[in-house]
Amino acid sequence: MYAVRLHAFGPPENLTYQRTETPVPGPGQVRIAVAAAGVHLVDTALRQGVTPGGVWRPVELPTIPGREVAGTVESLGEGVDPGWLGQRVSAHLGMAPGGYAERAVTDVSRLHRLPDHLPESHAVAVLGTGRMTMGLLRFATVEPGDTVLVLAAAGGIGSLLVQYAKHRGATVVGAAGGPAKVEVVRRLGADLAVDYDRPDWADTVRAALGDRPARHLFEGVGGERAHAAIRLLAPGGGQVAYGNASLGLAGGDLATPSPAELAALGITSQVALGPALFERIGGPEGLAELEDEALRLAADGVLTPLIRPFPLAEAAAAHRALESRATVGKVVLLP
Repeated sequence: MYAVRLHAFGPPENLTYQRTETPVPGPGQVRIAVAAAGVHLVDTALRQGVTPGGVWRPVELPTIPGREVAGTVESLGEGVDPGWLGQRVSAHLGMAPGGYAERAVTDVSRLHRLPDHLPESHAVAVLGTGRMTMGLLRFATVEPGDTVLVLAAAGGIGSLLVQYAKHRGATVVGAAGGPAKVEVVRRLGADLAVDYDRPDWADTVRAALGDRPARHLFEGVGGERAHAAIRLLAPGGGQVAYGNASLGLAGGDLATPSPAELAALGITSQVALGPALFERIGGPEGLAELEDEALRLAADGVLTPLIRPFPLAEAAAAHRALESRATVGKVVLLP
């Protein structure tokens, strides 16, 4: 089979497309013929040899990156129910890499059967990204009539948050970088879409909301944009920070204000990653429940992920585009 391999930490060009051995499923495992593989911002950090905090461990080289796949079960390991053979599935591989490949092996316990009408590219786009979206919503319950502010609203998670909040009957303000992304946010259904590359973007939002400032802020960008957005929250509102950009990877910086600032503004701030997320969802076991929820909402048409596809052989280009924030929605590799 062909796969993307990383032999040395460094720039995207270190991702090489090459022939390699086809993996064999062990007891309790299946092999998936991969139709779509998800690319996550954390993959770009791991490629550079940067290990995020929380549950992540240093990468052992050489490796095949990627932890999100969708495709068809083509081979079974010992003890696996024969009914899985030929099933269309998606799976998050957990801490075991191997997704950027034509074939991937994983434990049968990680599989989700896909509805006939849900494409593999959509399924993989709402797997890790969708479960993170559902996890964020455990930190802030969106109710009808709420006003919700989403930063990076044209991104993989941001675009799903916009759709979910509209589904719940909220007024949604989506902020993104550049006119093209703002138009995407508008098409997603946001009541107000603004360009946060403009210096007056926060004033525009403040004027539009008037006496109904935001109750919830979801942000994964960090820096000055996040600090400006926090000041658009109503007293009693809350910030939910997520993503590697907001936590210092890929050029971002932590955006959580000091306790004194939060107290003065009358708002709360929560970082919805790692141990905090696991505590909220009842441990790592709760991740499968979040995946089920995201896939169900995608199958029901509540969530339609934005897809930026790249051929598997162009994984390096996919990483460059993601790191430069030139993408809209979820980056997906297609073997």
